[in-house]
Amino acid sequence: MIDKEKLIQTVFERKIIAIFRNIPEEESLQTANALYNGGIRLCEVTFNMKDKNNNFASTLNSVRNILKGRKGRDLHVGVGTVLTTEQVILARDAGAEFIITPSINTDVIRLANQMGMMTMPGGYTPTELEMAYEAGADFVKIFPASEAGASYFKAVSAPLKHIPLIAVGGVDLDNMESFYNAGCVGFGIGGNLVNKNYIEEGRFSELTSLARQYADKAATFCN
Repeated sequence: MIDKEKLIQTVFERKIIAIFRNIPEEESLQTANALYNGGIRLCEVTFNMKDKNNNFASTLNSVRNILKGRKGRDLHVGVGTVLTTEQVILARDAGAEFIITPSINTDVIRLANQMGMMTMPGGYTPTELEMAYEAGADFVKIFPASEAGASYFKAVSAPLKHIPLIAVGGVDLDNMESFYNAGCVGFGIGGNLVNKNYIEEGRFSELTSLARQYADKAATFCN
């Protein structure tokens, strides 16, 4: 059973969700372990639309591998690029604790909530952010954050302070603080953190060191 309140609190406390995009399922557990050792506690494994005909087996196997290997540790796993209610069910059946979407589908948000999962849909305009939140989103991500810029977060968060915003897309060690100061409460970080070269070359100790830099940076921010 998902402890949703604890999961939400983990986002506020740890602030970073590591995005696994096209990471081979064989490397998923070792990648998650390396990130965990560096202080990362939340991982998002994205659905690969090219794998649709195979019923997203690679993504779901990666989720299962990470969950099987976490051995009671406080490592939380979700699924990203969730577009349909069918994908919500697939994700939950694999053990995912939360879903992240690139857009707003109120049916997806509501079903995930009914299944006890944390939800983090994507929006951009103030109307979209409010729509997602009213549909039951626990957090709303703004993507791509680097294109919007910190000034955009500051502008939209001013009238929408009740909506916890997550910055996703182009977030790195240099701009995390500006996004946080502009109103976001957390970050979804892909290639800048989940370094594919390190993974492909088996340099997992370096991945841990990189994760520690991000985790330590996030720890300096206080919600």
